Amino acid sequence: MVRRKVPVGHHEHCGKCYSVHCQVPVQISVSCMVVKCLHNCGATFHMCKQEEHQLLCPNETVPCLNVHYGCPLTMLRHRLARHLEVCPACVVCCSQEWNRWPVSETDLAFCKSVSESPQTEVGLDVAVALRDQELLFRSIKMKNIFPELMAGDSAPQAGSAGVNSPTDEATCSLDCGEFTENGCTRMEGKGLSQEEREALAKSRDVDGIQNYSSWEKIFNKEMEGCKQTVNNLNKKEKKTKEEQESSNRQGETRDSHLSRENAADAPRMDGTTGLAPWQDGVLQRLSREVNIAEYNMYLAHNGAMLIDFGQLAACTPRENDFVYGKLEPIAVQTIRSFIAPTSYRAKRNYLTHQKVKTNASVDTADLGISVEDLPKCDEVSATLLHSLERELRGHLICESSGTDGLYVDIGTQTYNFASAPFKTEATLADVIADKPRGLHVQVEAESVTRRHNKSSSAFSYMCGHFFRRDEYRSHFRNVHCDIQAPLSGWFQQRCPLAYSGCAFTQTRFHPAGHRATIKFRQDVSAFVLQPEVPSVLRDGGETPSPQISGTHNLDPLSGLPLEILQHIAAYLDSFTLSQLSQVSHLMREVCATLLQERGMVSLQWKKKTYSHGGSSWKCRKKVWEFSSLFSSVDKWSFSNTPSMSDHLKTCSFYQREEHTQPVALAGLGEVTDKHGEIKRKRWRSGSQSSGGGPKRD
Repeated sequence: MVRRKVPVGHHEHCGKCYSVHCQVPVQISVSCMVVKCLHNCGATFHMCKQEEHQLLCPNETVPCLNVHYGCPLTMLRHRLARHLEVCPACVVCCSQEWNRWPVSETDLAFCKSVSESPQTEVGLDVAVALRDQELLFRSIKMKNIFPELMAGDSAPQAGSAGVNSPTDEATCSLDCGEFTENGCTRMEGKGLSQEEREALAKSRDVDGIQNYSSWEKIFNKEMEGCKQTVNNLNKKEKKTKEEQESSNRQGETRDSHLSRENAADAPRMDGTTGLAPWQDGVLQRLSREVNIAEYNMYLAHNGAMLIDFGQLAACTPRENDFVYGKLEPIAVQTIRSFIAPTSYRAKRNYLTHQKVKTNASVDTADLGISVEDLPKCDEVSATLLHSLERELRGHLICESSGTDGLYVDIGTQTYNFASAPFKTEATLADVIADKPRGLHVQVEAESVTRRHNKSSSAFSYMCGHFFRRDEYRSHFRNVHCDIQAPLSGWFQQRCPLAYSGCAFTQTRFHPAGHRATIKFRQDVSAFVLQPEVPSVLRDGGETPSPQISGTHNLDPLSGLPLEILQHIAAYLDSFTLSQLSQVSHLMREVCATLLQERGMVSLQWKKKTYSHGGSSWKCRKKVWEFSSLFSSVDKWSFSNTPSMSDHLKTCSFYQREEHTQPVALAGLGEVTDKHGEIKRKRWRSGSQSSGGGPKRD
C-alpha cells in the first residue's frame, strides 16, 4: 500500500478529521488543536486548516469580483452578490436599435421649413433625427458609392516607371506592390544599388515587414524540406556503403557496384544535376532513388517552385486525363443563339409593335450644352438614393438586370458633382462640411426591421450609452418606452399642417409632481430632464462684488461648507452630477466624493506596436465618469398646453377657402329627378280619378 505524502503544514490526522468535537491529543506532525473561526462565522476546524478556511469564510474581507475592471471596494464575502447590482465596474451598454430612412418627396416642404425655421429650439423628434443624420453622414464612404469619382493618384505610375531592368523589377516587385497600395513610393530616379537593397532587406523600419516575414517563412520551409531529402539520401548511401564493406564474399560484385556508383556521382559533382527544384530531371532521379513517402514530401514542399521552373505541370494534360480526356465540347448557349421554346410568353411591353432601332453613340455633347452649364447634382440626395437602393433592393441604381430570358436592361448613370473628385477616405460629412445642414431623414423612427440586414445596415442606429447595472432599467423604461417609442403624435404633437411646412410643436406630458420638461442635448446625444426654475431664483440673485484680495468670485452656492455641498449633491441625478463637475474645481471635488456610490468606472485601452511589427492592446488607465441618466420618472401627467385648435386659428399655413356662389351638392340631380317623377305619378293618379266620374251638362 502506497501512503500519500502529507502536505507541508498539515497533519496526518487533521487531513481526515471532520469532527467538531475531536478529542485526539495534540501531537507534533500528527494532530493539532481544534479552534473556531476568528471572524465568528461558526466554523470549527483544526488549526492547520485556518488558511484554507480563509478562502471560504463568508465573513472574510475580500476585494470585489470586478477588481481587475476598476472596482476598488472591499467587503465581506457574503456581500459580494448584492454588491454586483450596484458595482461601479458592472457597466451595461444599451443596445436598443431603430431604423430611420431618408425623407420622401412628399415631406420635402416640412424638411425645408424645419431647416429654415428661425426657432432656436427644435422639437424632440427633429433633434433626434439630426443626431442620427450626423451619424449616417459619417458612416457613408464615398468610395463605396461613387468609386469612379475618386481622386486618382499618379504616384504608382511614377514608381513603376522607375524600374528599368528585369532584375530591378524582380527585386522590387514586393516593394512596389506594397507602396502602390498605400498610394506612395520610395523609388525615385534609377533603381537601388546592391548595398541599398541589402540594407533595405535587413532593416526593420520598412513598411509591411510582416509580408517579408511571411515570404521568409515560406522559403525557410522549402529549404528545410530540401535539406531533409538530402539527409535521407546521404543516410541511405552511407548505409549501403557499410553493408558493402562488411560483405567479403562478393568482392567482385562490390567493386563493380562501386564503379557504377562513382560513375553516377560524377555528373552530380559538376553542378549540372542535383535535387534542387530548378535542376533538370530532378523528379526522375527522385523516383529512382527515394521511396514514395519521401517523394510525396518533396512535392508538398517544393510543388510551387517545380511548377514555376517547368519541372511539374500545373494541371493534368487532357490526353492523360482518364475522366475528362474524351469529353466533347458543348456549344455555349448565348442570348442570340438561344431559341425560345414554344411555351415562352413574352411580357406585355414586348408584344406591341417594335420600332426599328439602330446602335448609336450618345453623349452629353449632343444636347448642345457645355459641360460647365450642365446642372450640378446634390451630393446628399444622390448618395442617400444610392444607399437606399442598395439597402432595400440589394443592388445599385445603374446595375444591369435581366427582365426575362431574352432581354437585359443595361443601366448607366452619370453624376456631375461640384465637389468631385472626392478624396480616398472622404465621407459624406466631409464632402458637405462647408454647406448648410438641412434635414434629409424622416422624423419618424421605425423599430421593426424591413427586408434588409439590420446588422450591416447604414440606416440602423443604436443607443450605445453606458450605464451602471442598477441604472439601465430606469433608462430603458423612461427613454425608449415612455419618450422615444410614442414620440411622434403622442408624447409630442405637431401641427396637422406639418406636411405643408408648419414647424409648430408642443410637448403633451411632463413628470408627475415635478415642474420639468424633456429636452434633447446634442452635445451628449441624450434626453435630459430640465427643471423649470422660477424667475425669482433665476434673475433675482445679486452678483457678489469683486474682492480686493484677487481671488475668484464665488457664487452663493460655492460659499457653503463642503459637508452641505455633498449633502445637496447626493440628491442630484447622474447627468446633473456630470454637468456640475464641469462648473469649477470645487464642484468637481464635491462630485468626486460620489463617484464610487453614483459613478461608473471603465478601462481605457491603447494599442501598442512593437519593433518586430506585432501589436497588442494595453490598459492605459481607469476612467471614472457619471452616466447620462436623469431622475427616474414613475408617472407622467398631461401638461397645461393649449389645444391644437387654438394654434390652427393663427397658423399661417391654415388657409380658408370661402365660397359665395351656390354649389350643387353631390347627388342632388338624382334626388330632383326622383322628386319630379313622384309628382308626375301623383298628378296622373289624380287626373285619372277625377276623369272617371259622371259628366254634368
